[in-house]
Amino acid sequence: MSNQFMLWNVFRVCICNFCMLSFSYPSIKQSELPAEEGKSIWELVIEQFEDLLVRILLLAACISFVLAWFEEGDETITAFVEPFVILLILIANAIVGVWQERNAENAIEALKEYEPEMGKVYRQDRKTVQMIKAKEIVPGDIVEVAVGDKVPADIRICAIKSTTLRVDQSILTGESVSVIKHTDPVPDPRAVNQDKKNMLFSCFISLCLCVLTRRKQKKCGWVLPPKFFTGVDMFVIDKAEGENCSLTEFTISVSVPYDGLVELATICALCNDSSLDYNESKGVYEKVGEATETALTCLVEKMNVFDTDVRSLSTIERANACNSVIKQLMKKEFTLEFSRDRKSMSVYCSPNKAKSSTAKMFVKGAPEGVIERCTYVRVGGSRVPLTQGIKDKILSVIREYGTGRDTLRCLALATRDSPLKKEEMILSETARFAEYESDLTFVGCVGMLDPPRTEVAASIKLCRHAGIRVIMITGDNKGTAVAICRRIGIFSEDDDINSMAFTGREFDDLSPHAQQEAVMTARCFARVEPSHKSKIVEFLQGFDEITAMTGDGVNDAPALKKAEIGIAMGSGTAVAKTASEMVLADDNFSTIVAAVEEGRAIYNNMKQFIRYLISSNVGEVVCIFLTAALGFPEALIPVQLLWVNLVTDGLPATALGFNPPDLDIMNKPPRNAKEPLISGWLFFRYLAIGCYVGAATVGAAAWWFIAADDGPMVTFYQLSHFLQCSPDNPDFQDLECNLFESPYPMTMALSVLVTIEMCNALNSLSENQSLLRMPPWENIWLLGAICLSMSLHFLILYVDPLPVIFQITALNVTQWLMVLKISLPVILMDELLKFIARNYLEPGKDLDREPDKRVWSLSACTEGVSWPFVALTLPLVVWLYGTDTNITQQLWSS
Repeated sequence: MSNQFMLWNVFRVCICNFCMLSFSYPSIKQSELPAEEGKSIWELVIEQFEDLLVRILLLAACISFVLAWFEEGDETITAFVEPFVILLILIANAIVGVWQERNAENAIEALKEYEPEMGKVYRQDRKTVQMIKAKEIVPGDIVEVAVGDKVPADIRICAIKSTTLRVDQSILTGESVSVIKHTDPVPDPRAVNQDKKNMLFSCFISLCLCVLTRRKQKKCGWVLPPKFFTGVDMFVIDKAEGENCSLTEFTISVSVPYDGLVELATICALCNDSSLDYNESKGVYEKVGEATETALTCLVEKMNVFDTDVRSLSTIERANACNSVIKQLMKKEFTLEFSRDRKSMSVYCSPNKAKSSTAKMFVKGAPEGVIERCTYVRVGGSRVPLTQGIKDKILSVIREYGTGRDTLRCLALATRDSPLKKEEMILSETARFAEYESDLTFVGCVGMLDPPRTEVAASIKLCRHAGIRVIMITGDNKGTAVAICRRIGIFSEDDDINSMAFTGREFDDLSPHAQQEAVMTARCFARVEPSHKSKIVEFLQGFDEITAMTGDGVNDAPALKKAEIGIAMGSGTAVAKTASEMVLADDNFSTIVAAVEEGRAIYNNMKQFIRYLISSNVGEVVCIFLTAALGFPEALIPVQLLWVNLVTDGLPATALGFNPPDLDIMNKPPRNAKEPLISGWLFFRYLAIGCYVGAATVGAAAWWFIAADDGPMVTFYQLSHFLQCSPDNPDFQDLECNLFESPYPMTMALSVLVTIEMCNALNSLSENQSLLRMPPWENIWLLGAICLSMSLHFLILYVDPLPVIFQITALNVTQWLMVLKISLPVILMDELLKFIARNYLEPGKDLDREPDKRVWSLSACTEGVSWPFVALTLPLVVWLYGTDTNITQQLWSS
């Protein structure tokens, strides 16, 4: 009954697959949960008024409206201006808030599409596996799931190509122990999901190999066409006598008709689950599977040991022609998966023609692990005992491959000619795999070039300048790892690697205290286990180091989870991505360095945003305080302050988020995570700039009263005691008291406040870099925001009836020149503070410079100066301060 059930299941799946994909696939609804409805526009609008400060302003507008309602006299109409303006600004704030909320929602949806849930399926329209979105999987699809993958849909298991299959389904059962799956039918039709051991359910994670699986499927990448193939080095033994042997080495880039390579090509093809697929639309070959195994697949095609005539084949058939010939001769029965203790994997194969030969095991893995279990060496068609001399010769050549100019990644290939019968093997006990892979015959070695990206060396140098220590943790042997470290700049040629490079075994042999010291000095760990990665992260965290860990496999997940910043490769497993804080889409180390630089820039921009707003607001507070303390007429009214804070200041503050990184941003040490956002020095800078802003605003109003040619020319005493003005007061003889209600001083104060805050925005282009080195056009958005803010200020000055609403008036050219003279010194003041911080207070200012090499020469001081900016601004500043606006009279008349 069960066999009939299984046959019917397979038959039903195949028929369903054919029918749906051939006839009705477009009409099938995508298999995804309905998206949660977003907030309506009115809900978003209401949310904008839930902020406490907004509610306070709304209450103030209501109170002002009530007071204006009972106002009597000539100011009845103008009394409604203040609540009306407040309401308009709150409405504008709500519109901007809703727009930002919508943009954020769209950005999140775009991110979801950027990294969608994917699944691998076999369909009638393609001979090989293809990657599609999980929501496009339909009933009848044959789905392939690999180790570490998320199960993309509810799946009935048809076949398991590994020894065991375990699935983490804690979401369903609540148990942390993984569940063993099988293909046997479940006889109870009422069985609950937990008991359906022949089913996989969506969102679970496979821990071992499963349905029609490959060991580690990766996203498609490019495989170079034949004429661009760079070649693979290998060797086989062609003669062995006693303790001596001779090797034949090959660099494979074309077909090689050599009998000794037949068995080597057979191992490469059968110990392999990758393949090549020709993309007709792009006109290129794409890899399907893990990169190393795809390289072996390419190697088999290049060797063409059976001299297969590929000229008559189509481009698609040519991709796997030679591999197909080998797989027609031998049938793969099962796979003994790779494990780190034995550092190898193997396949058990039987001949497709029963009379041709007996079963064989083909093994590939780390040379030191495989050769240790070899007792023979293949010479031509015969086996020769593997003596210690021959073994030393082989290992010597392999070391040269791994540590030479090319730093090849080596794999040893071997066979077991008379393995146990598969019925005698206990495949559920992985500890016995090494026993099954014993008494091997060494066949040859393949060295593959895995070159680092060209930009990696520059990125590592940049990390060193930024105070970031790069540690390479790899499963390769120590010699190869050290050679690669030298190649990419982790080690220099003069470095003593004895205290900088360790294997996992050497690290375990150290005492706990010595391990801690090793972690603080080491830059390379080779032949490591997953437990070593977690231990290294723990030791680094014990020294208060912020660790960023990269990885792509299931075994990397614990270390990725433990590190402060877990970074999974975009081509990695779902387990690694789930355990990480971020995913590196392009698998490029340089992208991490760019992210560090961008993160520092964002943090600096946030500080500059806060600095700009705090110093500006401090200036407004100082202005109001000074006006009251000195007894001056009111310089700014609430409507004007509200306009400046919510409209005029808002545009430059937003544009500061687009500031470019500081020129020396990657020459500073990492910031202490416990460091406050605003230090004592920064707070002093905020107060210093804020005090000048407030004093300049009050001074502009006082200038019109005391020193302006078109002003009343009152004395400081008269200005500070204006409330005592009356016709009977002898101190105010021949002086009209209504001049203290003139809109000109208020306009001067508002114009200086707006202009000086635009200058302050230019100061905020960088925390410590001078405008001479980072001119304003480095942030074109900031220039645009400043121009727009000044345009809005001109709007309320010169377009009726806005001057009446804001109780200001138009200024003439002389008055505008005075506004600029009062405002521009804030730039000089901040430049002085930047100079002090840059040369005396900034942490890590000499990170990449020896203390005795500080140079104060003229050339050093002018290095990096933007001379176009100097040529543009210097004549304007000289001309501006050369004009006569009676600025000195205001300073000396008091």
